Amino acid sequence: MKCLVAVLVCVALVEGLVRIPLNKHKSMREALREKGIELPYHDPALKYQPDEFSTSANMYINNYADTTYYGAISIGTPPQSFQVLFDTGSANLWVDSIYCSTRACNAHTKFNPRQSSTYSAIGKRFYLPYGAGSLYGTFGYDTVNVGGIEINHQEIGLSTNEPGQNFVVAKFDGILGLSYPSISAGGETPVMDNMISQNLLSANLFSFYLSRGGQQGSVLSFGGVDTSLYQGQIHWTPVTSETYWQIGVQGFEINGRETGWCSQGCQSIVDTGTSTLTAPSQLIGHIMQVIGAQQSQYGMYMVDCSQLNNLPTLSFVVSGVALPLPPSAYITHRYQNGKQFCSVDIAPTYLPSRNGQLLWIFGDVFLREYYSIYDRTNNRLGFATAA
Repeated sequence: MKCLVAVLVCVALVEGLVRIPLNKHKSMREALREKGIELPYHDPALKYQPDEFSTSANMYINNYADTTYYGAISIGTPPQSFQVLFDTGSANLWVDSIYCSTRACNAHTKFNPRQSSTYSAIGKRFYLPYGAGSLYGTFGYDTVNVGGIEINHQEIGLSTNEPGQNFVVAKFDGILGLSYPSISAGGETPVMDNMISQNLLSANLFSFYLSRGGQQGSVLSFGGVDTSLYQGQIHWTPVTSETYWQIGVQGFEINGRETGWCSQGCQSIVDTGTSTLTAPSQLIGHIMQVIGAQQSQYGMYMVDCSQLNNLPTLSFVVSGVALPLPPSAYITHRYQNGKQFCSVDIAPTYLPSRNGQLLWIFGDVFLREYYSIYDRTNNRLGFATAA
């Protein structure tokens, strides 16, 4: 018992809990080491800041023409910098790499694993299809820095082939997926899940503010919420499927009148990687008829720009709260050959949700109106009116 008490007292001394003058010539840790007792190291500064390794970060991200929201991350040691699309509609992180020589890869910055001392190959290949574009690649591990948050041993995809033209003109060098790990290609761990498991965040959530009108000032926050970027209260709704960020929609209103189109329930995927608002294909004709839109020879739905003030407000009822989209949210002014025309940024989707309910996609058209918060601890989404 005396030995145990002595050890406990020594531990207390090392941790700074008991202050007794010590022998200046031999530290307590050294004295214990001579007796075969090795204490684990504890950072003395932890008592001043218990959550030293938990943090939050606000990243300013770029807005390209209200269609793509992307920002800088770094990979490797020393760090190599890339622009990536932050996508809540997918789960994998990938970047262009030196292993790819297609036109799309050659138009972008490529990751060189040979120049990173922390890179290790997994030796597993993958294929990733997106709504527009697809790629082949190989997986590896490396250090990734996102907004100043450093993630060790993060799985990354290195592109080896990007067929077609979809990524050639993309403003980004890769995609950082932020959805649930269940849809990750190859079963690889997403960036957010590694942030969580490595206790890097003060809260296990992230949030988006998307600027509008092609203006800059978009913000992606990890581990926190920026109260200056929204007004009013946050309305929370549960995730209905831990795959995408999918939620339930109980109603759809036009100018405040319920249509009944979601009376049996609808689902919606909240997707920063989709630029439009996407409606179920069964409803697109009805919506365009109400708006008074005509389909052009190129398949776009157009309206008379002089009638914008007469267009309806569309509202989604989510967990009992109506979230309106005014015409200014879903109409885009375009110019061609000196002429102005107005297009409807609502597109059809033909994918059914898994439970058979009609499926919407709340893309950037919706998310510019609402500050969105993605809470992994409680598996819920929050919406508040964007500032």
